[in-house]
Amino acid sequence: MSDYQIITDATADLSAEWADRIGVAVIPMDVELDGSPYLFGPGGDITGSEFFTVMRQGKLGSTSQISPARYEAAFERYLSQGLDILYICFSSGLSGTIQAARICMDELRERYPERKLLCVDSLSASAGEGFLVTGAAEQKQAGLDIEALAAWVEANRLHVCHWFTVEDLKFLHRGGRVSAATAVVGSALQIKPVMHCDKEGHLTNTGKVRGRKHSLLALLDHADQSWTPGRGRKVFICHGDCLADAQFMAQEFQRRRPEAEITLFHMGPIIGAHCGPGVIAIFTWGTQR
Repeated sequence: MSDYQIITDATADLSAEWADRIGVAVIPMDVELDGSPYLFGPGGDITGSEFFTVMRQGKLGSTSQISPARYEAAFERYLSQGLDILYICFSSGLSGTIQAARICMDELRERYPERKLLCVDSLSASAGEGFLVTGAAEQKQAGLDIEALAAWVEANRLHVCHWFTVEDLKFLHRGGRVSAATAVVGSALQIKPVMHCDKEGHLTNTGKVRGRKHSLLALLDHADQSWTPGRGRKVFICHGDCLADAQFMAQEFQRRRPEAEITLFHMGPIIGAHCGPGVIAIFTWGTQR
């Protein structure tokens, strides 16, 4: 059985230490902050914390897809070593990045006909993508070959449950997720959305509550109700420069579910640019999206 490399992208919001520990390669991604370009991920020049700090000063962030040249360089690094590639990609429901990856793979297959290049749509975002990638890395360590692991990712991706909320609706309005009127009224009345990632990998509003604490509790309620620890006890909580809220959620979920294995991550700019400072999310294995 030939060896292979699992690759994901910086959207997954895995720390460098975590990615190294599980043996996953991460492709960095381009972001802009108030018109200035940055690179987020391995070899990058901005962190999630730095990005949100500047956003809190009123600067606006934006993102772009991974270029074909960057895909080619990332894939060829491992192909040239005789390794096959399994790329677990940012949700197609949120980005066209996966199309560029597949086109690049088609071209590389002609140059490396003996190598396997597989691309799987995670249908996930932020640390939800990282959660799925972490599960895949564990399955690889357990002995799954590349085809079996690709099938495992496809079979299990819709069991990664995403629940999140934001502090300020204006960032969702900029991205077309809510209307201007909703953003203005919601901000004035402290209305917070309760959102998730649906079966097509889109971010979807499922409800609303009044007040920050109630929104955090709503996320915990949803995660608790759908959690299936038989699939795995890991729980990821990812925050956009709001560590105290993430710690509150971790403590509360641990109280409800003492067996949970909770890890906190800092959200990066790729999703953070569209959700703003104060975004917070919880990811678990669940019954369904």
